[in-house]
Amino acid sequence: MNTLFSADYIVPVTDAAIKNGVIEVGDDGVIIGLYRPGYPGLQGREIQRHKGIIVPGFVNVHCHLELSHLLGVIPRHTGLVPFLQRVMSMRGADEERIYQAMEAADQAMYDNGIVAVGDHANTGISASVKSRSRIHYHTFVEVIGFEPEVADQKLEEAGVIAGLFEGGPVSITPHAPYSVSKELFRLLNEEAIRSKLPLSVHNQESEEENRLFRYKVGHFLDFYRHLGKDVSGFKAQARNSLQTFMTYLSPTTPVLLVHNTFTSSKDIYYIERQGRNVSWCFCPNANLYIEGTLPKLKNFINYRHKITLGTDSLASNDRLCILSELKTIHANFPDLSFGETIKWATLNGAQFLGIADQYGSLEVGKAPGLNLLTATNRLNITAETKVARLV
Repeated sequence: MNTLFSADYIVPVTDAAIKNGVIEVGDDGVIIGLYRPGYPGLQGREIQRHKGIIVPGFVNVHCHLELSHLLGVIPRHTGLVPFLQRVMSMRGADEERIYQAMEAADQAMYDNGIVAVGDHANTGISASVKSRSRIHYHTFVEVIGFEPEVADQKLEEAGVIAGLFEGGPVSITPHAPYSVSKELFRLLNEEAIRSKLPLSVHNQESEEENRLFRYKVGHFLDFYRHLGKDVSGFKAQARNSLQTFMTYLSPTTPVLLVHNTFTSSKDIYYIERQGRNVSWCFCPNANLYIEGTLPKLKNFINYRHKITLGTDSLASNDRLCILSELKTIHANFPDLSFGETIKWATLNGAQFLGIADQYGSLEVGKAPGLNLLTATNRLNITAETKVARLV
């Protein structure tokens, strides 16, 4: 039996908002119709009426489900390098505790209106949770290997882990410029071309990353010494990390650049000028948690490359909630319109993950999930806005 929902506004994302509109959804979640008030076919039919805004289900393009047991463990504002050291020393835990934390995090994302997730994994431990989840997962198996001589070995090991994730798309992807050699970047690029799947790379989350690539100085050298890594073969590039590692990837390879907290206008223009197949992902609450600062979002919005949103992990966030990320954005950039940022939270992420045929917008024939945003101000969210799943 079909269900009719109405709200103050329905935001299809691909079209203008419909004031007092009605949306019809089948038992399977597929959208049957979108109607303006007074549509003759609605006469005599029961309609669930709500105060607020109806939007599609949220798409979280960057998460680390397997770190969910680190909620509240690592202090805020450590800076990236100390944060990484703590994650590496603390990520091991009782397997049952890790499973329970992942199950709780998956349920929380579902309850927070998230319908699809791009999740980074270093092991196969999250595979069983994902196989039972009501959320669509695209797993990015993260590869780390700074030494050139281990590139082939690292790719082979990642392939074994990728094989554990059955039933969902799996990309093998670089972790970050400071943790992957150019030889391994090139192998991963070849793998992406072969598999026809996107890559997702942590990018310029700290100014220390740029200092490493420009001058070969800073905290990352201490990080490598702590790990016993020999980086004598690494040479300063006299340019930021982004402009270095992107030369190892084909211009047509779809790449999600995540965080971008210290990405400069010159970096953005570099990507634009080369016509690369890039999407930007921002995780504002994680950026504030680790580095205490936000990306300069306004530098990105005037270019053609699409913006998406992620939560990062519970090691660097209090909640896995895209609405919370939107609230932080609007609190810090109040002149941004919700009509723009809702695309970041829905359609743009679905398009990057290759699932826009089902998710990301309210269109007939799609099953994107329906979220009701309450305590809104016309077509704007507020600090009090909450999300409830309708479908």
